[in-house]
Amino acid sequence: MVLSALFYKHTIRHGIHPPDNKEDTCGQPIRRFPFAPELVVPLSQHIGAPAIARVKAGQEVIRGEVIAHADGFMSVPIHAPATGVVKAIDLMPTARGPRAPAILIKVYPGDTQEVAHSQQLDLEHLDAGQLIQATQDCGMAGLGGAAFPSHVKFKVPSQHTIHTLVVNGSECEPYLTTDHRVMLEQPERLLSGIRLVRKAVGAERVIIGIEDNKLDAVRVIRARLRPDDPIEVTVIEAKYPQGAEKMLVKSLLGIEIPSAGLPSEVGLMISNTGTLAALGELLPIGQGLIERVVTITGSGVKKPGNYLIPLGTPLRFVLQQLGIKTRRERVILGGPMMGAAVASLDVPITKGTSGVLVFAKDALGQVPHVVMPCIRCGRCLAACPVMLNPSELGLLAGKRQYNIMATRYHLNDCIECGCCSYVCPANIPLVQYFRIAKTINREQALQVA
Repeated sequence: MVLSALFYKHTIRHGIHPPDNKEDTCGQPIRRFPFAPELVVPLSQHIGAPAIARVKAGQEVIRGEVIAHADGFMSVPIHAPATGVVKAIDLMPTARGPRAPAILIKVYPGDTQEVAHSQQLDLEHLDAGQLIQATQDCGMAGLGGAAFPSHVKFKVPSQHTIHTLVVNGSECEPYLTTDHRVMLEQPERLLSGIRLVRKAVGAERVIIGIEDNKLDAVRVIRARLRPDDPIEVTVIEAKYPQGAEKMLVKSLLGIEIPSAGLPSEVGLMISNTGTLAALGELLPIGQGLIERVVTITGSGVKKPGNYLIPLGTPLRFVLQQLGIKTRRERVILGGPMMGAAVASLDVPITKGTSGVLVFAKDALGQVPHVVMPCIRCGRCLAACPVMLNPSELGLLAGKRQYNIMATRYHLNDCIECGCCSYVCPANIPLVQYFRIAKTINREQALQVA
């Protein structure tokens, strides 16, 4: 067991220090959320090919059984979050785009909702390939927000060797405290998941990065390490976006992941604490991912906290249960920096939903954010953690010179953290411009191909 010095700060050069606004939820234990009368379970809750439904309208489903199977390697199955009957398979609203296919389940009232489809696995005798297959079978996608299929990440290319598993416990987004509570309440599950993934990827050592505003979590995890655990717990500065993969690696290890490169190219595997704790719980019993911890907070919520919510629970039901203080103005899935505002409360909780933020009208202020011309103040350059020139990129975006943005100004290195937009005194929505530019460049590349 190796312990880094408690007050030594690892940090990144740039970035910002927005108010963390975690005080309403960081001290509250995780509470189980009730089942909604009807669940909306999207077939696409992860990056990659959507799952393929294997149930039909009128069919009874049992909590935990597979209701949609993976469509190839770049996909994961979907499990029933509750016992009930399939009402329909229909197009339903999504957080980031048009309607998409989803399985609607009418939940049986009064049912005990015990998970009936669990199968014990002998993890001690499973090799790396079998552990990775078990990860896909349980439907795991990254719970930090990206929802990238975990088994795909853990499948290391043959030409690469992983020497270090980096565990991301930074949770640098304001308001969000799910990972913090998981580290405090489920340290044994987290360490179990770490050991399993370390075996799956062949890592020799593990380093856990936790921000210095979560020292209670540092103490809890250190107290449960075994003497033979090759695990380091390192304190990093509470700074945004410290939790971005490339930033975390640079902060913890001083290693720079190449432009357009992957962590595996430099011998690293990176995973989020929430994902690893969930694997530590689900893999030993062979159970699928059917619920997750979500931070529900913001100025418009009467009962903020961290809740274990069944996947597919509509936002409307969530807000009805927790109460709204005054007229809500905006609901955001995820954090305030990288999350997305939703246009419909029929959007459900999915595997990638780390938080739901509800803001009252009064909290957003009365002054409209009028976009003004760039004044060349340089604040965005000082904030950008990957040291791009957001000001110049923004001007090029205004001229629709998207190809030049990518080829000369490294647009594709942008991690879309939102630091530039946050500090811009001219209220220029720079990160939105960059997302549009990336999308257009991708579409043009596909047309050429």
